[in-house]
Amino acid sequence: MAKCINCSAPLPLHTTICEYCNSRNDVDLKGIHEYTITKPEADRICPACNIPMQTINIAGVGKYYIERCDRCMGLFFDPGEIEALMDESVSNVFSIDHKGLNRIIEDRSGQPLKVKYVKCPVCLTIMNRVNFGKRSGVVVDRCKGHGIWLDAGQLKQLMEWRKAGGRLLHDKRDEEAKAKKINGNKRNPIQSPYHAGGADLSSMDADEDLLTSITNVIFRLFE
Repeated sequence: MAKCINCSAPLPLHTTICEYCNSRNDVDLKGIHEYTITKPEADRICPACNIPMQTINIAGVGKYYIERCDRCMGLFFDPGEIEALMDESVSNVFSIDHKGLNRIIEDRSGQPLKVKYVKCPVCLTIMNRVNFGKRSGVVVDRCKGHGIWLDAGQLKQLMEWRKAGGRLLHDKRDEEAKAKKINGNKRNPIQSPYHAGGADLSSMDADEDLLTSITNVIFRLFE
């Protein structure tokens, strides 16, 4: 659990405001990534505060220009940026910490979460709420065309999930699901309408013989 940078008290999971000293904490970037402000007021509007965001450049992990709200500390990533940032920030993870992942999911599911729908900072349409990586437990807001919005603190949560092997587990289960689907198709090949349900072929042949006989009788009636 993150701690307040002012009084060191533990911060609740879904907020960056300390309950003891009322300080707002930048737990996502401060002390993790160095950044410079390249544009104090960008064209994109914060979906939470409805004010222009800043464009910042995260140094040390390539060139990433993302939008950040100076009031609520939320972050907006263009498509593919957050995945690339996490790939460079969290590397050399070769094992899955199942206990750690279970603890992360339990902590997040046990915290009350206020459901809200916000607008995309670019096109101003309501974004979809999705579980990042399907199994991270971090529900983010995504605009299919323009990117992903993270509330303050969510980037840190995603980094913790990644370090515990969350991405490895996600990829492993995806591969297992694909293999299961392929094996299932092999065991249950597509059958013709006459062989639906895997019926016994000998009985199907008898039915076809009967159908032929009936057809021949009908033809004879009209000769």
